[in-house]
Formats: sequence, structure tokens, C-alpha cells
Amino acid sequence: MEEHLARYYELKEMQKQVEEELGNLRSKLMESCKNTDSLEEGAYKLTISYQDRRDYSDERLFNSLPDPSLWRLMSRADSGKINSLLKLGVIHEGVLAGTYELKKVPVLRVQKR
Repeated sequence: MEEHLARYYELKEMQKQVEEELGNLRSKLMESCKNTDSLEEGAYKLTISYQDRRDYSDERLFNSLPDPSLWRLMSRADSGKINSLLKLGVIHEGVLAGTYELKKVPVLRVQKR
């Protein structure tokens, strides 16, 4: 069992390092592509697309929910939980009007040709 614990710990540490390096590289790539949405370099192609992400306001969301017990399910504005409630039909899109701001989030995609 100890070897499993040790390996798990080792992998989590490696994951932290990889995520940190990916974040640094992402920042550098975004900086170098400020004026374009694609770049080809050697055998690689970088494309940047944008997704809309809802940034909910806790207070506005709480005030718009039809049942206060729904707020207890969430306890804060969590996009994943809100999307689940929408899919289940517990709440409808109209209830959410005015409770969020849309933000454009860049999504990097690197392909090897």
C-alpha cells in the first residue's frame, strides 16, 4: 500500500509541475498571438478560439431563484451546478436573466501536422 501512496504523491507533484509549465507556455503563446487567431510554425499549428463563459453574481442569482432551497443546493454561484439544474428542468433560462455577465475565454489548440 505504501508504494501506491508514494506513487500517487509523486504523480500529483508531477501534475502540479506540468500544469504550471502549461500555464506559463499558454501565457507566452497568447502574448505572441495578440493580433492573430492562428499561427503556423514548423510542424505545428496554433489556433485560438473563444468560448462564452457565464460569470454569475451570487447576490443576483440568489434573488432570482424561485425557491430559496435551490440556493442551499448551490451555496454559491457554481456554473456546473447551474447547468445541471437547467438540464434537469428545475430552473429555466429566464430565471437567470441578468444574473451573469458573459466573458470571452480564449481556448488554445495546438495540432501537429
